[in-house]
Amino acid sequence: MTNKRRSKCRNCRQLFKADARNRGRQKYCSKPICRAASKACCQQRWLALPENQDYFRDAENAERVRRWQRAHPGYWRDTARYRCRTLQDPCRVQAIDRTEDAGLLALQDAMRQQGPVLLGLIATLTDSALQEDMVATSRRLLQLGQDILGGKRNDAYQTGAAP
Repeated sequence: MTNKRRSKCRNCRQLFKADARNRGRQKYCSKPICRAASKACCQQRWLALPENQDYFRDAENAERVRRWQRAHPGYWRDTARYRCRTLQDPCRVQAIDRTEDAGLLALQDAMRQQGPVLLGLIATLTDSALQEDMVATSRRLLQLGQDILGGKRNDAYQTGAAP
């Protein structure tokens, strides 16, 4: 049974044959740009519903994600999506002075990977790969490092009166 009825695409306004199984519902043709427009329209309609306004944005869903991450430790480390994703602009790699000591060379080679190492360390410290947790910890670590370099905390740590 062929579909002889043609419909006008809501995006490109050209006539097209709707799939026989979706004859009454298909409003967009099969061109990639029109399929993208169909998806955008569908998502916009879905988000316009009152019950979907804050979907996945509330504390309950954030806690659900955290529970899942605790139940699946290390899952995010094995995905390509997280291997090439950073939370901030890449740090400039500092020039390394080459010395003849082989032990230092191994450490220097390891420190060339300072960006991924730093992200891994922060994720380990926070026990989470959620950006909001990592950003908060990063800010605390940055402030602590700046205080130490500025001499503000050196005295407190030396006397044992650290906060």
